[in-house]
Amino acid sequence: MAGVQDSMRTDAVAEACADGPLVVGGVTLASRLVVGTGKYATYAEMARCLEISGADCVTVAVRRERLVNAAGENILDHLDAARYTLLPNTAGCYTADDAVRVARLGRELLRDLGNPGAEWVKLEVLGDQKTLLPDPVGTLAATERLVNDGFTVLVYTSDDPVVAKRLKALGAASVMPAGSPIGSGQGILNANNLRICMEYLKGDDPDYPVIVDAGVGTASDVAAAMELGVDGVLLNTAIAHAADPLRMAAAMRAACIAGRQAFLAGRIPRRLYATASSPDEGTIGRTRRPG
Repeated sequence: MAGVQDSMRTDAVAEACADGPLVVGGVTLASRLVVGTGKYATYAEMARCLEISGADCVTVAVRRERLVNAAGENILDHLDAARYTLLPNTAGCYTADDAVRVARLGRELLRDLGNPGAEWVKLEVLGDQKTLLPDPVGTLAATERLVNDGFTVLVYTSDDPVVAKRLKALGAASVMPAGSPIGSGQGILNANNLRICMEYLKGDDPDYPVIVDAGVGTASDVAAAMELGVDGVLLNTAIAHAADPLRMAAAMRAACIAGRQAFLAGRIPRRLYATASSPDEGTIGRTRRPG
């Protein structure tokens, strides 16, 4: 009897939490968490964290100095190309020309592996080494060139809604505004700008994927981003540099799911004064009123 009850509870939870997958550029992702592969102490730790995070899409910096570590190990030897969609990125590029060259290199590497992400690129064109903020002019130029070259472009950008709208118009498969500067751990600094970005990007295209990229520090940042209604979160440093990366990977996984479910559920409105949760009159059978 207990087993039947447990099964019924499990079915009820599954029904309550039903959600569609994230689709980007024609590729279906079961997880809405995208995880980077850099900055880990060892490749073994990286592989374990990726598994625990539940991510099925991981980013890889394809510049040669990032593919091979000091011990001569190639990161691609530690990633199961049959399990993960590998998303090559142009990390460390400061010009559109450099970013386009690195993107093409990544495409050739992943074609050899037969990975579904071979035509993908996470585009970064950075403005300077101190802030690592995106160069909007270079980002727009590189996006246009890569889209014309047949790439599925997931583009890292600032939280500027106007730039976001222009990137989508150029054909970016996903616009990925920063929550805060790369690796800063500051979380979501400007929720209002992200809301406007989503309004501009999703207003006439509700299924267009918007992914927050960069600045996440802990699990609550992921939940906060997902509660805004973004479609996913991309992060790296918050797991790799946590005191306990394995535990943080598990926390990020749970936070992404919880934040998404909270967004779909719809939070109650904020009120200045209290509202009794146990009113004097009975509420069973009443029609629920919005707000």
